[in-house]
Amino acid sequence: MRIALFEPEIAGNVGAVLRLGACLGTAVDLIEPMGFEWDDRRVRRTAMDYIDHVAVVRHPGFDAFRGSIGTQRLVLFTTKGDRSAYDFAFRPDDVLLFGKESAGVPAAVADACAARLRIPMRPQVRSMNMATSAALALGEALRQCGALPG
Repeated sequence: MRIALFEPEIAGNVGAVLRLGACLGTAVDLIEPMGFEWDDRRVRRTAMDYIDHVAVVRHPGFDAFRGSIGTQRLVLFTTKGDRSAYDFAFRPDDVLLFGKESAGVPAAVADACAARLRIPMRPQVRSMNMATSAALALGEALRQCGALPG
């Protein structure tokens, strides 16, 4: 299982997702362009020394990323999702995709995904922080697959 971030804009969110990947043993794909310089110290400040314990792959764009995952199923998490993440059957080789913080993903990227899932939340609010969403989604996916560490 992998986490993929489409054109992330906030270094702190990327750092938090890298730390999540390190803790749960999940690689992280970063689909460029990103909204910050990769050497941004804010990434390392959030990821801390955990960044040394996660496999990170940077892709120059969505097409390059898509070509790298072969037949793995791409599962998009979006506020526009038509199914709850808790009513979905995850597979161990799924790639969990999260869009950029300000705009999600374009329609063409959403159309390339096998599923569009949402994390249920109160109707009075728009969305969760991307790193928080990734943690909830990955935790459920790994739980279903019996792949939670420890």
